[in-house]
Amino acid sequence: MPTNPPASLQAESVISAFQSFPFFKSVNAETQNAILNLATPRHFSAGQVIYLEGEPADYVFILITGWVKATRITKEGREQGLMFLKPVDLFGDIAVFAGTSYPGTTTALEEVETLVLPAPALLKLVASNHDLSTAVIQRLSQRVLGFIDLVEDLSLRNVEVRLACSLLRNVQIVDGQYIVPRRDWTTLDQMAVRLGTVRDVVSRAMKNLEADGLIRVEKNIIFLLDPQKLAQRAEE
Repeated sequence: MPTNPPASLQAESVISAFQSFPFFKSVNAETQNAILNLATPRHFSAGQVIYLEGEPADYVFILITGWVKATRITKEGREQGLMFLKPVDLFGDIAVFAGTSYPGTTTALEEVETLVLPAPALLKLVASNHDLSTAVIQRLSQRVLGFIDLVEDLSLRNVEVRLACSLLRNVQIVDGQYIVPRRDWTTLDQMAVRLGTVRDVVSRAMKNLEADGLIRVEKNIIFLLDPQKLAQRAEE
């Protein structure tokens, strides 16, 4: 079962969430305080399932630290990634506002801290607050656009192009170098889940990009050697 983090972390987490997440910035201070009063801190360990596909959507989660993934299992038994989320973000919100069960299984990829909002109280707050209801509509619209992009990726782009797009979305510039840090869980298997394919296909795509001089793969970092040409590859 999830456990509460230390009190000092709770305070820092709350401040961080409300200062950095646009969803909260768009509502007034009174509503922010009301959301805070609903929130309960919860900790999840790496690999721990936060909720299962088909479970009642009783909570919305605010991701404070760590990464989570939302997936579904295909009829063939393959894991299909729906979302990979990093802080600060919401999850579980689609099912709560749609009045359905959770559409996918969400799992902590590493140590994760969240704030948990009970669905009935949150829905009541949304119904009585114009700023918050507008923010919810905007947030759900962003989710829809994200799933449209996912459908486009899976149906119209090959794995090599999807990999190039993913690298460009996650690039960081450090000391003049374009890099994509690889977290402990960023294995080929997890990359395959994220890209909607299998491990061997991701491995071949990565080797092709390396052979073309576009990237260099190391254990903890992927270097983008020619971001401009990689962007051209992503547009193919």
